[in-house]
Amino acid sequence: MTKVFTIGFTQTTAEKFFGRLFENGVRKIVDVRLWNTSQLSGFAKSPDLAFFLERLGGVSYQHEPLLAPTDDILSAYRAKKMSWQEYETSFLALLRSREVDRRLSPQMLADACLLCSEALPHRCHRRLVVEYLSDKWGTDLKVQHL
Repeated sequence: MTKVFTIGFTQTTAEKFFGRLFENGVRKIVDVRLWNTSQLSGFAKSPDLAFFLERLGGVSYQHEPLLAPTDDILSAYRAKKMSWQEYETSFLALLRSREVDRRLSPQMLADACLLCSEALPHRCHRRLVVEYLSDKWGTDLKVQHL
């Protein structure tokens, strides 16, 4: 069984965000955002985040755009031109077309944490990613949303 975490960085402080990661033994952040230089939280911009993760907790950082939605899908959903159900269907089709289950491996996710901006996982693509990969790999990913 592979243990994998997910986390969002909005609606939290840097102290709580990093605390949750380090307290749970996360060894790697896999950033699944389309744009990893987001201004939503200063500590979550790619170069700064990688620095803080390594310096504060010895956690590595990897941006993985294969696991991010396209600009078209994300923009339509944010503009409310697409429902969550349509977003989910479009995003899962995108994962299939990218063959992420063949291009990535379960070992990549061991003790890793998928990162995006959404505070909660229920309407977030990071949850869809781990559910999709668990199903495709036939691996029981033990997922914990931080």
